[in-house]
Amino acid sequence: MNSSITLNIGFKLPLLGLGTWKSKPGEVEAAVKHALKVGYRHIDCAYGYGNESEVGKALEYGLKELKIPREELFVTSKLWNIFHKPEDVEPAFQKTYQDLGLDFVDLYLIHWPVAFANVDGGKTNMPKNPDGTVIYDVDTHPTDTWLAMEKLVEKGLVKSIGLSNFNSVQIQDVLEKGKIKPVINQVECQPYLGQAKLKKFCEDRGIFLTAYSPLGSPDRPWAKPDDKELLQDPRLVEIAKKHNKSVAQLLIRWQVQRGIVVIPKSVTPSRIEENANIFDFELSAEDMSTIEGFECNGRIILPMLNGKPRDGAHPHFPFNIEF
Repeated sequence: MNSSITLNIGFKLPLLGLGTWKSKPGEVEAAVKHALKVGYRHIDCAYGYGNESEVGKALEYGLKELKIPREELFVTSKLWNIFHKPEDVEPAFQKTYQDLGLDFVDLYLIHWPVAFANVDGGKTNMPKNPDGTVIYDVDTHPTDTWLAMEKLVEKGLVKSIGLSNFNSVQIQDVLEKGKIKPVINQVECQPYLGQAKLKKFCEDRGIFLTAYSPLGSPDRPWAKPDDKELLQDPRLVEIAKKHNKSVAQLLIRWQVQRGIVVIPKSVTPSRIEENANIFDFELSAEDMSTIEGFECNGRIILPMLNGKPRDGAHPHFPFNIEF
């Protein structure tokens, strides 16, 4: 169904995948099953989403009932923030490994460079102080976590490893101190936050970007009534009409033409199918340039607390520099 990119270790990764963030228990299994039925072969998940056991059931269905060869599936998961201490990395991975029910995971990412405290052996994903602030682990450096991730590759548990939400300085530190080069940096990417500088930085070093929330994540928990709605931007509506496509299809196509992996989330069968129907048209250079011109550093996925970025005071908060 979808074209692929070749990662720096030689593996192919489908440019289009199904995202599973915010897919509720009871919905995500059906969503992944339907995606696999209609041709998706790339599924993006994470321990932090709290639904990997259901994703695992759907993957089992794909492998056994749909008889999809394992080598045709590409499954990504992520290490959650409370497991950054090097000694916690493999036990955390083993939980994901067990829930997904696979012989191996294709790609494992550090979900955020920001470490949270592991207050109770991994039972509390978002440890909080009485005032609602997060209890952080400020002593564990993300590159130390990366060095522990490399051991998962050496043990054959993971085919490849990468990053998520890392800035250019953090990536460079990983490259200088690690033995294994990241294959992916997964970041928010949509026309208001096109990530052109980070994209060039990564690609110059053999690292691809994956775009999460490519449709603007209209169901994000912290959305305010007066926030811009990317899917309703009249400029995008006009371009989409020209191609007889939806705005969602336009946004996904824009990423694919940029060589960026894209993982739109949906649990609605018709939308899952619609999101995949983007390989029968092409955007002109003018269309691409117009959409790139929407750039306004308009980050949407930024949890807030008391009017400030929730994790902004953490020493490894990634968004305090330009890219």
